[in-house]
Amino acid sequence: MDQRVTGQWAGQEADRRRLVPRTDAVLRDPRLVDASARLGPGPVRDAVRRAQQRAREGAVAPEDVADTAVALLPRTAGGLRPVINATGVLLHTNLGRAPLSAAARQAVQEAAGPTDVELDLETGVRARRGRSALGALRDRVPSAGAAHVVNNGAAALVLAATALAAGREIVISRGEMVEIGDGFRLPDLLVSTGARLREVGTTNRTSTADYADAIGPQTAFVLKVHPSNFRITGFTRAAEVGELSGLGVPVVVDIGSGLLAPHPLLPGEPDADSQLRSGAALVTASGDKLLGGPQCGLLLGEEGLVRTLARHPLARALRVDKLTLAALEATLTGPDTPTAEALAADPAELTRRAARLAAALSDAGADVRAVPSAATVGGGGAPGVTLPSAALSLPEHYAARLRTGPVPVVGRLESGRCLLDLRSVPAGDDERLAAAVRSAAEG
Repeated sequence: MDQRVTGQWAGQEADRRRLVPRTDAVLRDPRLVDASARLGPGPVRDAVRRAQQRAREGAVAPEDVADTAVALLPRTAGGLRPVINATGVLLHTNLGRAPLSAAARQAVQEAAGPTDVELDLETGVRARRGRSALGALRDRVPSAGAAHVVNNGAAALVLAATALAAGREIVISRGEMVEIGDGFRLPDLLVSTGARLREVGTTNRTSTADYADAIGPQTAFVLKVHPSNFRITGFTRAAEVGELSGLGVPVVVDIGSGLLAPHPLLPGEPDADSQLRSGAALVTASGDKLLGGPQCGLLLGEEGLVRTLARHPLARALRVDKLTLAALEATLTGPDTPTAEALAADPAELTRRAARLAAALSDAGADVRAVPSAATVGGGGAPGVTLPSAALSLPEHYAARLRTGPVPVVGRLESGRCLLDLRSVPAGDDERLAAAVRSAAEG
């Protein structure tokens, strides 16, 4: 290369670097001053440095550094980014499972400051923690004598095993020794509490007689586990709770997905009220699945049994905070959750939404078409059940662009295309979804 050309380029580079405004000058922008008060100085300085680097590289003009820094600011001081779930998996574990309702979000915001979580305002004395949330939970499950809440579904089962079966036996079918996700296996979880497992039956068939033959002086309880993330079909047999309740020991049922009452679209999914009415002494479940609430573990059952669990020393380590209690109560007493709305979505309306979005985006230059789709419950709920849906079909390379865009959108890849399934996207997010696709189309 000609030395004069090389020198000229180096001079232009140096001139551009000299024009980049100083950090302290950029930080005096009123928008960044306000952001420092809201987010803290660290995230704001980081955004300014990134904007300055873009200016040094010639990606933005030096006079646009402040505007670029403002655009790069995070929405909150936390590291979690809100995304649009367009996977068609309603309870996507990697995306935080159930999205909270507007009522639950407002309840969390109100509970963020000092609250009466353990104080009776009328008498001025200490009160039972989370009493109104527990009351709301009992109201939703009339057959429960009492209720308790811990920090997740696995913790509910751990508390039951520790309080009732440490040093004793839990009788469980071999067909229900499940792995609950991310490498966590139910047998390992239960043995860690000090309980011993007495396995009965076979993978595909376990009768009431198998349980009866195994029960002895060391039996603490019989455990029924809903195999919520798989199905066994064909030559099968499983003892029902009603059959086991007459064997002389408590029956504990882990229903997993958190359905409190029967759901017409999910006839094969067990619910807490039905299991208790059938004779279960205790039911454990998750709050952030089909219930549509925050992450928590629910324990429902006989009053004396639940009281024993709530008073166990481990219960203190597993208790939930005031924000979870607030979100749970609002979920139980408030309007339909986003999960409930997604389950009940009309397939014909989903098809119309997909057609409208595809037409508008095609006019904007995107390679998109509306296609039929099949959504799932997810979160270990309703295995094998598919929900008719509709999706936007885009070229495969859109997936990465959408995930990394200003408003991250997570879809799924299928047959070399990126599908954005609308059953998991609230209708109110259609414009945000369309804007994200337009941005991805522009590269």
